[in-house]
Amino acid sequence: MRTTSPVTVGREAEILQLDGALTRLRDGCGEAVFLVGEAGIGKSRLIDHCAGRAVALPLPVLRGRGSTTGAGTPFRPLVEALSSQFRRSGPPGDPELVPYRPALARLVPEWRHTAAPGHPDSVVELAEALLRLLAVIGRTAGCVLALEDLHDADSETVAVVEYLVDNLTQVPVLLVAALRPEPGPALDLACGAERRRVASITAPAPLGRPEVRALAAGCLGVAAAEVPGPVVERLADGGGIPYLVEELLADMIGSNVLHRDGDGWRVAGELAVTVPATVVQSHGQRLDRLPPHLRELLLLAATLGHRFPVDALRLVTGREESDLFAVLRSAVETGLVVPDTTAPEQYAFRHALTAQAVLAGLAPAERAALARRAAAALRPAEPPISAERCQQVATLLVAAGDLPGAALLYAEAGRQALAGGACASAVQLLERARELAAPADRTPVTESLLYALAEAGRLDHALALAETLPAAGTTALDPDRRTALHTRLAWAAVMTERRTEAVTQLAIARALLGEEGRPEQTAALAVIEGHLALHPGQDERLSEVRRRAEEAAEVAERAELPVLACQAWQLLALLAREDGFDTADACLARMLTVAETHALPTWRFEALIRLGANAFMRTGDPGLLEQAREEARELGSIVLTQRTESLLAMNAVLRGEQAKATGIIERWRDSSVRMRNIGTHRYLLLTAATLAAHRGRRREMERELREFRQAGGEDSFLVPLMFGLCRAVCALLEEDRAAAGAELAAGAAWEAEHPNVFYLAGRYGLAPLLAVLAGAAGWDEYAAVAAAPAAELAWNAQFLTLARAILLGRRGQGEQAAQEVERMRRGTTPFPTGRHLGLRLVAEAALADGWGDPVAWLRSAEEYFHALDAPSVASACRVMLRQAGAGGTQRRSGRELIPAALRALGVTPREFEVLVLLAERPGNQDLARRLSISTRTVEKHMASLFQKTGRPDRAALCRLSAELAAGKP
Repeated sequence: MRTTSPVTVGREAEILQLDGALTRLRDGCGEAVFLVGEAGIGKSRLIDHCAGRAVALPLPVLRGRGSTTGAGTPFRPLVEALSSQFRRSGPPGDPELVPYRPALARLVPEWRHTAAPGHPDSVVELAEALLRLLAVIGRTAGCVLALEDLHDADSETVAVVEYLVDNLTQVPVLLVAALRPEPGPALDLACGAERRRVASITAPAPLGRPEVRALAAGCLGVAAAEVPGPVVERLADGGGIPYLVEELLADMIGSNVLHRDGDGWRVAGELAVTVPATVVQSHGQRLDRLPPHLRELLLLAATLGHRFPVDALRLVTGREESDLFAVLRSAVETGLVVPDTTAPEQYAFRHALTAQAVLAGLAPAERAALARRAAAALRPAEPPISAERCQQVATLLVAAGDLPGAALLYAEAGRQALAGGACASAVQLLERARELAAPADRTPVTESLLYALAEAGRLDHALALAETLPAAGTTALDPDRRTALHTRLAWAAVMTERRTEAVTQLAIARALLGEEGRPEQTAALAVIEGHLALHPGQDERLSEVRRRAEEAAEVAERAELPVLACQAWQLLALLAREDGFDTADACLARMLTVAETHALPTWRFEALIRLGANAFMRTGDPGLLEQAREEARELGSIVLTQRTESLLAMNAVLRGEQAKATGIIERWRDSSVRMRNIGTHRYLLLTAATLAAHRGRRREMERELREFRQAGGEDSFLVPLMFGLCRAVCALLEEDRAAAGAELAAGAAWEAEHPNVFYLAGRYGLAPLLAVLAGAAGWDEYAAVAAAPAAELAWNAQFLTLARAILLGRRGQGEQAAQEVERMRRGTTPFPTGRHLGLRLVAEAALADGWGDPVAWLRSAEEYFHALDAPSVASACRVMLRQAGAGGTQRRSGRELIPAALRALGVTPREFEVLVLLAERPGNQDLARRLSISTRTVEKHMASLFQKTGRPDRAALCRLSAELAAGKP
């Protein structure tokens, strides 16, 4: 009979915790629970209970399991978990998942045809996509993701689980993971998550004597009091491990020491049981009682591991499929083996200890012989051999004592994992290979490991390990391979902004080459040197750097090294901006051609997004950026999609498309943090600040800039934009020209110390216009700026056109000056805020010097800024219109903007304008300047506000203003 209890015993606290977590899912609150305990303690039974309760609610349950050979197949537990759900219903077709399908294709077979080749999805991208998928699956009432044997999961799965755990708070997903308390990544993950208070660890304790009695009663189908006392005493020797209790009980029944008669269960014979030796002995006895062919199958299956694929078992046993399934059915009847519910093509021993116990009864030589037989059957006579099969055979060779053979297969599995983009698994497998390899064979394994570490971003480890490579002798790498390795490490250091390490690795590679380097080797080094030369203080070398980069591009194309060619053309495009954007675009076009010719989709995207960014700056047209976004989506890269959309968001801000910009920012702001896409996250924060600045919302702008600085933006190339596109524009919308000039000067000072290639910060447009308007710059200064390539960029060109108009007007060439303004006004410049701000500024000069049509320009600007709700600049336009004798439009009908409570107190629109500005605690003179009224008028409005609101002093009015800004009544 089967001796498995139908009820869970002694786990009331754990069950209460899991039931509570299921209940909280209804409120949209996800959480993670780690069940940590030794084999047989009852972790799977708790997951069974949780899954059963979830199905009854009903909630979707996705269930997967780690495998001892899982590192060869990244994400295997997650693939099984999703398959367990989609096998019945198919994957969801929700439109919101469309951008994530290419990334999810690694987990969902039905979507694999949409994944573009050539782009290895990052673990973070896949984790974010899985989080979105789980949110859709559990959107109605939540869902459960149950992962067993997490200690055997591949490194990529552990990384994805860590990401999920950190981001479950707002997603209705209960993650339940079971693992043993063995040192390793899974246990580190669980302990770290508990320390961060984003998960809880539950460690089921061994059963006490009363619970052992209750468990035995459940297995025997009787009341607890009916279990014979001697049986309970011997079962307690199982250490309170439920699995061992059940196995010992099965042994008693199988050996007829415990049998049932009409009056219940009786003991007949000696219950001399020890643990775990008796469990091993009992399994051996059970095997001896089986037919030889069934015993052989179970021994070979145990050799393959706790879980074993049917196809592998067929190869090892040599049986035909129909015969094999017949024997497997007999194995299931023994109670030792069960079908694997998470993977139809697999079977599993009832417990991991079962497989161990089956083999433990054999002599070491017999176990080694079985392992050699299995390895020989599974290893094909000719390559190729899959990474999973490599690892499976390598595990068998270790058991057989063939460590060098195992090392070769672990290394091959690691190289295949690296080629497939599974960098973490590659590192794990190659480290195992290096550990097993003979000293004479260790160097090539170390070489592969170094490439894997570089790809995985573990540069410190890679650099330290590189120092252990022998420099001479029979085990040393040849000079070409050493040069290639140090070149790769240098490139990794450049891409991670590790200048010192890049210089060191570059010097090693140069020393290895000497004067005999082949052209393609020196070309690769020249590209790295070119990137290093872009740092401050290197300007005098740029002409030589450019010449060598051009040579590198030619060499790379001639030698058919397309990746190197793309790297070279990318560098040349950066260097060429100093000559003009036509030249830069020509370099990018060549890069695009190389990428398309050689089917390099990631490099094609890089060319497109850089061409799109240039087009955005030159004309304001987002067309190429939108094309790059589609390319990123086809690649299945969420990170690249975020990067492209962040540029589109800034484009939308400058084009006055506020809703579009807001939508993009809200869509990616949080997920970019979760995915640690820090560069894009900073850009989105800066874009949000720019959006606030271009609406004249200083408090909101400063809040976003504060977060931008906290995210490390203070050290990024984006800093000039913080001064120019944000604070300077906001100050001009507040009619504070002195503050705008100071912000632009601060940005220019930063750029002088930190040269960069982003030219929209004001140095080539807004700053010269303000200087010309103030009389601080003339034709010479204008000509110097206008000659720079950055002067052709659309954002800058609109301001430079107006600066030229002002200079022409002062020289008495009013007609030509007016033509310049009209050319800017009626042209294709797509930036309404910049255009109308320029019209407000140029109208001032036109009125003073008597040229053009400043009244029309001011009316246009006043209408725009009134609709934008920028009262200071709109009011200034109205004042100038009155001064020009045109009579500005009265905008005192804005009572609908005043909160009802203040309207009831009789607060007027002008008084409300004063009150709104008090949130920033300005002085009366500042208020007067910003509202274009006298200080005395401000004092009158303040006195009226004291009286109407009943506020005793200015501080109280400021607090009221802050409450209004925060949306409080």
